[in-house]
Formats: sequence, structure tokens, C-alpha cells
Amino acid sequence: MLVLVCYDVNTETKSGRRRLRRVAKICESTGQRVQKSVFECQLDTAKFETLERQLLAEIDPLADCLRLYRMPAARGFEVIEHGVFKAVDFEGPLVL
Repeated sequence: MLVLVCYDVNTETKSGRRRLRRVAKICESTGQRVQKSVFECQLDTAKFETLERQLLAEIDPLADCLRLYRMPAARGFEVIEHGVFKAVDFEGPLVL
């Protein structure tokens, strides 16, 4: 399933800036950045649960915001892109 990860980490403190870096690293290792704090990840259920646990361990729920959108292929979804960034097609052929 395609998962959209969106976060807003409060960076007013040193610990907040550290949390932001850790959250970004987790997301970068799992999916592709499509905006500064938005990632697209192609995951199965187990990997989704692992990602969610990792992110919840890093954020401060009293200061930060984390949103995870699960988009199962069975329901169908469409992504419309505008602008210069073109995301990687996870379903397309892999060319090295």
C-alpha cells in the first residue's frame, strides 16, 4: 500500500531540531521525500507498523504533529502532480 507520511516538528528548541533530524532520517530510509516534510512510502502492513512505531518513539506528542495516510490499492487512488518534482513510480520498471 502507498503510505503518505506528513509531519510538523516544533524546532524552537535544540531537542526539537534533533527530533526533526531523526524523524526525517527514518522517513528517508523508508520512502521518498516529495515535499520538505512529506514522504511517500510503498509498504506492506508489517513495515507500516514498524514505521509508525519508530516515528511515535521520536516525536513529542505535546509539541509535534504526525499524520500517516494509508492508501490501499484495492480502493484505488490517484496522485496528481504539478511542478518540477516528479516522484518515482513504485509500480513501474526499475532501470539501473
